[in-house]
Amino acid sequence: MSTSTSHRRAQLRRHGFLILSPLPTANFPFLRYTSLLMDSITTLDNLWMGRPRSIAAGLLESDGHRTVVDPGPGSTLETLHRRLQARGIGVGDLDAILLTHIHLDHAGATGALVRKNPRLAVYVHRIGAPHVIDPSKLLASAQRLWPNELQRLFGETLPVPVENLRILDGGENLKLGSRQVEVVYTPGHASHHVSYFDKTAGVAFVGDTAGVRMEGNSFVMPATPPPDIDLGIWDTSFAAILERKPARLFLTHFGYSENPSEHISLFRERLHRWAALTAEILRTAASDAAATDSFMSATYAEISEHLPADEAAHYAFSAGLNLSFLGLARYLRKRATAAS
Repeated sequence: MSTSTSHRRAQLRRHGFLILSPLPTANFPFLRYTSLLMDSITTLDNLWMGRPRSIAAGLLESDGHRTVVDPGPGSTLETLHRRLQARGIGVGDLDAILLTHIHLDHAGATGALVRKNPRLAVYVHRIGAPHVIDPSKLLASAQRLWPNELQRLFGETLPVPVENLRILDGGENLKLGSRQVEVVYTPGHASHHVSYFDKTAGVAFVGDTAGVRMEGNSFVMPATPPPDIDLGIWDTSFAAILERKPARLFLTHFGYSENPSEHISLFRERLHRWAALTAEILRTAASDAAATDSFMSATYAEISEHLPADEAAHYAFSAGLNLSFLGLARYLRKRATAAS
């Protein structure tokens, strides 16, 4: 094998490709690429609101089986189609969708994809499943958060027929082609959140459990929207991820993080610090509006210490910084009420 071929195969392995057969002769270039790409993971940038590195879907290919992890919102459906087509794949070629959770930026396009491909299997946690079957309550909740921008941001969210659902509790082991994927219940960001551990590639698809870190940056920040974040059980989810010793994390916002232990340590520290900041602001602010302003000012200043101006704005937009305050405030108030 030539030095260039060895180098190419090493590169592919580092990026999650599994070389399953020797390279064919140069007379069969199509077969060469088929071998190389038989087992692969591809990041699909959905270009949410025209912004690169905001929402990533994961495409898992293995022995002809094709799965998308968190396809994104309905507003980016056409971009997802184009990303798939660039790899020679149509929606009809997909076999499954794995949802980490049902928030619109992760799962909103699912119903439309099932409408185009009625054989799609959709994996979702038991708590989230009713809202995939009937998204009316989910949409009503989202409408309160984005009263004037819901359609522009997230597009159409269609229901998924119950017969397409594969209900998860955590603990399942999925066989996707030759790929082995473990499902682990990882609540904290949402009560119905699961993560998927690809044992073949050593990649953990963690949705929002490990926060927001745009590929190429070291800064990691919380995303804590209402209604059901819980920092106490979130800590158990960090432990569940680290117990499995993944080589890399795949974040919906956005891409790979190469040092899971360091990443989660930094994220956990900032998550709890922002919760303490929120508690202090709620104690001293004259009004809810003043509390929101104080939180936004303090956290944006912190982000700007670590990132250039354009990246700081990108993080704040992609993570919904104002929603992080609303989620933390709701969590703290609920906890105070339960303790009284």
